[in-house]
Amino acid sequence: MNFLSNLSINTRAWMLLTLSALTLEASALYFQYVMGLAPCIMCIYQRTALWAICIGGVIGCLGNKLLLGRIIAYSLWAVGAIWGLVIAIEHVEIQNAAFSFMYSCEFVPNFPTWAPLHEWLPMLFEANGDCGDIDWQFLGQSMPQMMIVVFGIYSLILCLALVTRLLKTKMV
Repeated sequence: MNFLSNLSINTRAWMLLTLSALTLEASALYFQYVMGLAPCIMCIYQRTALWAICIGGVIGCLGNKLLLGRIIAYSLWAVGAIWGLVIAIEHVEIQNAAFSFMYSCEFVPNFPTWAPLHEWLPMLFEANGDCGDIDWQFLGQSMPQMMIVVFGIYSLILCLALVTRLLKTKMV
């Protein structure tokens, strides 16, 4: 348990978190620009959640020795992992809907007015796909079903990291 509780002050652990999120972002761009799979709004929101995890990882790399740095990093990681999981679950519900015309997603991302990411970086955040389409599968699972697994793992690791860290501080 001591090993797990010390991961939050280990730069390499935060770097691994960052690299895993960046790898998933690169995979998304590969699917979009090499395989020609157009991302939908829900895909874009999941990408945004991955960016939150990535930025949290960078902040964790740089500020893991400071309590404030860890709090910010954990917060971004938590928001990205949990929000991404919720969005992926909703995306699967849209894809599995018997009457897909009853479920639809927006045409333009609903980013805050102070951060219109789809206008600033359309290459990363512009959506032109349909949420109900299943264009890709791996082991019989659609992309959002795979993302449920990914965000579930991120959430589980976050919980383990926080619980072991809290237990260590209570023992000290």
